[in-house]
Amino acid sequence: MGITAVVRPGLAELVTETRELTGRSASPRATAFAVADALRRRPLSPEILTEEERLGDPDHYVGHILHTEPAFSIVAIVWRPGQETVIHDHIAWCVFGVLQGVEYETIYRLDGDHLTEAGRTANRAGDVSGFAPPGDIHRVRNIGETTAISLHVYGADLGTTPSSVRRVYDLPVR
Repeated sequence: MGITAVVRPGLAELVTETRELTGRSASPRATAFAVADALRRRPLSPEILTEEERLGDPDHYVGHILHTEPAFSIVAIVWRPGQETVIHDHIAWCVFGVLQGVEYETIYRLDGDHLTEAGRTANRAGDVSGFAPPGDIHRVRNIGETTAISLHVYGADLGTTPSSVRRVYDLPVR
């Protein structure tokens, strides 16, 4: 009895292009924007995950690490209705593309002893965005009625670092 490898349509091509882009000498922000452009050129579908992975978890959103290496990691996140992150920022640049559903993102600005809401976005299937710290404080949630799936490319090796989250913010929002 042999082991069956999971086929992840489009992942190998994205890894190759991301590797090339992260190998260039560029700022984290420029790298994030270049990787976002690469993801836009290579639209992926929810079928990058197995049927079982696409189900998610009833208790909390779940991330599936699809690829890691020293310069970057690729993670698919499955959000069932009502699931959300805490307010947080990141250890490195990040690019995300929504593969299915809608992810609602609230962006915050740190103002001393409190946070101020700086914007809201509804990221729909096909939307791609990228950012780099500082200025990346946000919360992501699925307030829709269907499961949302997104693909995230982080400028960090999540095989050696347990999370892309640098800091969680437990401050009042004004």
